[in-house]
Amino acid sequence: MQIHFTQDLPTEARLLAQVVDQGKLPDGMEATIRDGADAARFKGQVGRVFESFVERGGKTRRLALAGVGEPESEKRIANLEKAGAALTAKFLRSGEKEMALDVSGSNLSAEEAAAVVMGIRLRAWHLDNYRTKLKDDQRVTLETVHVVGAPEGIEDAWQRSEAVAEGVEFTRELVTEPANIIYPESFVARCKERFAGTGAELVVLDEAQMEELGMGALLGVGQGSERDSYILAIRWNGGEEGEQPVAFVGKGVTFDTGGISLKPGPGMGDMKWDMGGAGAVAGAMLALTKRKAKANVVGVVGLVENMPDGNAQRPGDVVTSMSGQTIEVLNTDAEGRLVLCDALHWTQKKFNPRLIVDFATLTGAIIISLGREHGGLFANNDELATDILAAGKRSGDEMWRLPIGPAYDKLINSPIADMKNVGPRDAGSITAAQFLARFIEDGTPWAHCDIAGMVWDEKPGATWDKGATGFGVRLMDQYIADFAEK
Repeated sequence: MQIHFTQDLPTEARLLAQVVDQGKLPDGMEATIRDGADAARFKGQVGRVFESFVERGGKTRRLALAGVGEPESEKRIANLEKAGAALTAKFLRSGEKEMALDVSGSNLSAEEAAAVVMGIRLRAWHLDNYRTKLKDDQRVTLETVHVVGAPEGIEDAWQRSEAVAEGVEFTRELVTEPANIIYPESFVARCKERFAGTGAELVVLDEAQMEELGMGALLGVGQGSERDSYILAIRWNGGEEGEQPVAFVGKGVTFDTGGISLKPGPGMGDMKWDMGGAGAVAGAMLALTKRKAKANVVGVVGLVENMPDGNAQRPGDVVTSMSGQTIEVLNTDAEGRLVLCDALHWTQKKFNPRLIVDFATLTGAIIISLGREHGGLFANNDELATDILAAGKRSGDEMWRLPIGPAYDKLINSPIADMKNVGPRDAGSITAAQFLARFIEDGTPWAHCDIAGMVWDEKPGATWDKGATGFGVRLMDQYIADFAEK
């Protein structure tokens, strides 16, 4: 979607839009519009849209009013995004090609106006590449938004927001693509394409290199697949030279059958998004590089495909991780932690980060615990946990902290190896986090974000259509902006 800023109403735009505070229709609004809004019980409620027709500039135009709720709300920015997204949801496939968003009389700040545009842009993302028989009324038509009368500073505010939007869109693209299109090698290739010319440095490890490093845990997950496994690191040095980076690490299981511990057939197709953590890390790194973040950040993703062929890992196998710790694999469907443990260890050895945050669609148990309202947060450092919770609340990618500790840690002790990859049925998300904690070096602040319930939605949300949400990108970007940039 193209976004343009102008001071004059484009004559070619047949669709006009405005955002409206609750209980306050814009000054000078025609009586018929006021009467119509009143009849439709439209009062500027958050996310509500009222549509009518007016004569402006000698032409009959569609007029849409989008509600943003109370102007003093602590969720003002989120509500403005919802208003913009509601406009897109209504008119994306309406037959209109252009929309003029008039904010000239709204008293919005540059940040607030950018939030409306952000909602418009995010809700517009779609992937129709494989739909060959769309009817005309199913096709996306809205291509351009003219923002009229935006306040001073809007270009700078939007430049940052646009970079974040690109990151969210990239994550949605990776997560939405089917597993025969996005697999470990093609994930790497697509990242190389998207990061070309950004100034980011990409490092790729193939199976031979990982074997030499002793990554038996990660390689064990992928050994049943014809697709090779990879580690991809994306490094952005926008901070002070020599300063330790912040590290984001993502689970990238591009398709998860469960391996020999085969998942049930119904719903297995959803497992194309089991690389949602890796997708989020890649998208966040794209956002940070696009907006030239003033921080040193590295994003590392472990990429595998978990398949059940004759060479697949068996329940009961013992593997040796890069750290030297041994793991009894009792369930091959608890594979994400095996991927992450080697990726986490390698990240610490290779980049010496000052802190690590990992993102993974790690457990179904977190959905039982938290539903699809929050991601689960686990941490060995209270300050880091507090900062992530704050960044999540501000960005809209909200997290909820759960406990870890010695009582849970003993549940993954193995009688024949250093640990087993699953604990009992109870506290499944917590024991998964405890497993990862064993691979964090003493003194390194670390947090684990279990986002299994957040990367995909079966119904439209505030700023996304049904499908990939892009969850995690804005959280990482906000964390860097608030706590890492200088």
